[in-house]
Amino acid sequence: MVSTSPTKEVANSDGKWIEEDTSRRAKWWYSTFHTVTAMIGAGVLSLPYAMAYLGWDTGTRFDRYIDLGRHAFGPKLGPWIVLPQQLIVQVGCDIVYMVTGGKCLKKFMEMACTNCTQLKQSYWILIFGGIHFFLSQLPNFNSVAGVSLAAAVMSLSYSTIAWVGCLARGQIDNVSYAYKKTSSADYMFRVFNALGQISFAFAGHAVALEIQATIPSTPERPSKEPMWKGALGAYFINAICYFPVALIGYWAFGQDVDDNVLMNLKKPAWLIASANLMVVIHVIGSYQVYAMPVFALLERMMVKKMNFPPGIALRLIARSSYVAFTLFVGVTFPFFGDLLGFFGGFGFAPTSYFLPSIMWLVIKKPKRFSAKWIINWSCIFVGVFIMLASTIGGFRNIIADASTYSFYT
Repeated sequence: MVSTSPTKEVANSDGKWIEEDTSRRAKWWYSTFHTVTAMIGAGVLSLPYAMAYLGWDTGTRFDRYIDLGRHAFGPKLGPWIVLPQQLIVQVGCDIVYMVTGGKCLKKFMEMACTNCTQLKQSYWILIFGGIHFFLSQLPNFNSVAGVSLAAAVMSLSYSTIAWVGCLARGQIDNVSYAYKKTSSADYMFRVFNALGQISFAFAGHAVALEIQATIPSTPERPSKEPMWKGALGAYFINAICYFPVALIGYWAFGQDVDDNVLMNLKKPAWLIASANLMVVIHVIGSYQVYAMPVFALLERMMVKKMNFPPGIALRLIARSSYVAFTLFVGVTFPFFGDLLGFFGGFGFAPTSYFLPSIMWLVIKKPKRFSAKWIINWSCIFVGVFIMLASTIGGFRNIIADASTYSFYT
């Protein structure tokens, strides 16, 4: 979290978002469901498969993660450290959500209309992506508040259905909690990939500052106060979603659990179909939450570097191009579990686990070998290990699965 300094200084971010005057009207509960939407993603459904925050006490208000990076590492080095990692998170999430939305939309239709002609998975991903060509034209975070609220409600709902469904079904016959039978090398890479899947499940940190920037901030009432309330609410909802799904899902299916636990549940059909539709609604909102900062970056770059006039044409070209890119990658590499592991390690581990600790050490300069110094360095070492291991594991598994996959099917 970020706060206001004793001198009540408010830092001005370079290149404010377009329509800024309408972007600072968010209430504290907006931050709750924006954060829930960003954090409780489809990654929660992979937690059973994976089992086979920092406070700024003093400082200035930063509207974006990149501004915090400039403050910590300097105006030249900061953007080069923070921006690539944040973009990996945001773009990576949107690619995964394209795949998730398409797969769950396909599963919903298969269960809701058993006599209908079944379409290829690629077509369902394209249908899901088509929705975002329209939603991406909404101007800013506040304009997608309704979508984000619906998405937050859906995430809680389908998570509940997932663990209650597993509990009601009970254990499968001859359930086994032994390690999956595979070669030693393959098992090692799968373990690495599982670490990345867990990292992906805790993904909302990369847009926390962008969410806080939508909240009004004054010297008397800095934005850190309502954001803190929103974060507490988000983490509470996060806990009641994650732990039951991970533990009960693994209890029910053991080593045979799918990388999306909803795919293991088939009865009652109407309830499981509803849960898949809830996932679709949720990832629609999640995609927009992660895409909004990227839209702002693209539009700012096109205005500054290409002298493109602000307006509808700018928004249409920049945003539609981004949606098309994520859609293309999602259709080409629709490996849900492998993508979770790869992006979880490559992007989420740095922004969630060790980059905040590095910035805290640079800004605060604590005494060497003090408790806080040791804790932050421990987070850095663990985070770097998770990043390297899960990135390697996820990338290797993508290559392995792609070798036997028929593209665009």
